Amino acid sequence: MRKKNPKTLSQRGKTGLLCLLCFLLGGVIALAAVWQLQGTEGRTLTAAYRLIQEQFVGEHDDQKTLDAALEGMVESLGDRWSYYLDPQETQQVKQQRSNAYVGIGITVGTEPADGLQILRVTAGAPAEEAGLVSGEIIRGVDGMSITEENRQEALDAIQGEEGTVVTLEVEGTDGVRRTVEVTRAQIHGITAAWTMLDGQVGLVTIQSFYAGTADLVKQGVNELVDQGAQALVFDVRNNPGGYVSELTEILDFLLPEGDIFIERTVDGEEIVYSSDAACVDLPMAVLVNSESYSAAEFLAAQLRESVGAVVAGEQTSGKGYSQVLFDLPNGSSIGLSTARYYTGGGVSLIGTGLNPDPAVSLSQEDQEKLLAGTLAPQEDAQLQAALQALSGQS
Repeated sequence: MRKKNPKTLSQRGKTGLLCLLCFLLGGVIALAAVWQLQGTEGRTLTAAYRLIQEQFVGEHDDQKTLDAALEGMVESLGDRWSYYLDPQETQQVKQQRSNAYVGIGITVGTEPADGLQILRVTAGAPAEEAGLVSGEIIRGVDGMSITEENRQEALDAIQGEEGTVVTLEVEGTDGVRRTVEVTRAQIHGITAAWTMLDGQVGLVTIQSFYAGTADLVKQGVNELVDQGAQALVFDVRNNPGGYVSELTEILDFLLPEGDIFIERTVDGEEIVYSSDAACVDLPMAVLVNSESYSAAEFLAAQLRESVGAVVAGEQTSGKGYSQVLFDLPNGSSIGLSTARYYTGGGVSLIGTGLNPDPAVSLSQEDQEKLLAGTLAPQEDAQLQAALQALSGQS
């Protein structure tokens, strides 16, 4: 049997001790580096949070404390487009943008304070199957009456696991209340729809620029052209915007060769998006209003800039910044403005929006009908103004 060399063991022990010291020293250096990177402001925030956790004698919720701190940080930027989302809100927004979520298929408004008014019911969704219609008001969810204080809680309670049932107290348009049971299901949002109007004018309504919108718009335009459309109207009223990739794909499909969109990032990088020569060679118009945001505004602006499209309606919101949603370790997120947007010709819409010509407003009653999807084309003053302007171009 081979004897072990005591000297060798001693050397290994020293080597091991040296490695341990280096490891510990490396850890101290790493911690010091992190401490230094945090800066005085970061260390102050961390210290305050720990003091609340360790020294505050009253009852408190760590998540609410963190939410308040993060929300306050983002609000301090003074940027109306940047925002903070708690973990639940983050999940909901991601589902919305993917156009796939579990729910009953309704869009609700902010009024009244003690209820959820149904603005739109998704075709084929559980809400439609249960008999819910736009204009009705949800007054209670699973036995909980809706108040101004618990509206968000009630809205959250409508969502849940696929296949489960939610019980709603619904006030009809006639003021009569009834109880409705709705089974939650996977909802696939439809972000674009199309129809042929009189005079062979194709109308394409775009509700957002989230996932899959470009494919739907291209499908709609192709079908309308095959049906003999002589002009196209794109309706982006009440459109909150969405992804740049969807917008630029639509613009590339519609427009002839040329620059169609410019993005300038926080570090000064400029990204120019261009269209190829293939295009849809038809007269075009776009309907906009004050609730047309971001990608919706730029669709209208670029169609007007590139091919002289008619833009009818109301002045748009003037959102010329892009936001990136950054995930945080606890499942929450912050959306920060990280770039400025410009048309292919270098025009910014920040703070000014897009001025339509012809400029036409809708009555309050017609605005509500538009949101509910019940405003007939012949009653839509903005659409009729666009159609008249198009007829004058031919």
